[in-house]
Amino acid sequence: MFPAEFDYQAPTSLNEAIKLLQGSDGAIKALAGGQSLLPLMKLRLASPSTLVDLREVPELRGIRSDGSGVIYGAMTTYFQAIDSPITQSKVPLVIQALRQVGDPQVRARGTIGGSLAHADPAGDLPAVALALNARMHAVGPNGERDIASRDFFTDMLTTALQPSELLSWVRFEATDTPRTGTAYVKHRHPASGYAVVGIAAVVVLDPNGVCQEARVGITGAGTHAARAMGVEQALTGQPFTQAVAEASTHAAEGLDLLSDYYASAEYRAHLTRTLTLRALHQAGQAAQR
Repeated sequence: MFPAEFDYQAPTSLNEAIKLLQGSDGAIKALAGGQSLLPLMKLRLASPSTLVDLREVPELRGIRSDGSGVIYGAMTTYFQAIDSPITQSKVPLVIQALRQVGDPQVRARGTIGGSLAHADPAGDLPAVALALNARMHAVGPNGERDIASRDFFTDMLTTALQPSELLSWVRFEATDTPRTGTAYVKHRHPASGYAVVGIAAVVVLDPNGVCQEARVGITGAGTHAARAMGVEQALTGQPFTQAVAEASTHAAEGLDLLSDYYASAEYRAHLTRTLTLRALHQAGQAAQR
């Protein structure tokens, strides 16, 4: 199918892009790679009046470290993030997840900011953002603001961004500290490759194997990505190997579980618990190396 007719704009600065989006009621959409938006337009599930292509905006590119975290410009592609030595040394969880996204074509065109702003309930990066305590930097006609990842994903395909705001960059908390391990595990939909359920885990252990901190992000199971607070609370302060199995049983608590022809809500709840245990085991093993 073909999309409905639309206007096309290609700004060359962040200020120009913001001006084009100003006053938008949602009919003007930012294009940040197009791996999610364009298929929706072809199916006529989205029909924006104007596309604002962000690929020529230099302020939205680049990867840098601020010491305790890594900052990605919103237009950083998946392959650029994967190939970055900064990513490899400071936030390997990003690589663990992005290597499971789509195919090489998607990873070449898809962007960090595009994925997070689109907030697909089965997208991989939202779970990673939650597990890495991400901070989203939004820019709009009324100025700039930071949004914690926990407050960013609000509903299916919905974020805390206003229609006239752009996601400028995202900061992921680094995990290159001693006795810290990460893992991303997902059950892929056999047709689309999207996460039926995906789990991003960060585990920090003390020298005696007691869990000092656990962060678990869940995608695919519910209407939007969420933290598994019950799991985290059950693990923190406990001997990791003894507590991890019981803690994982709390993984589906509080989720508004999706149900479809492939996976019922009950099956998604089972996957959430099972994959949480698997991801935590992998992250815990990495923390002990």
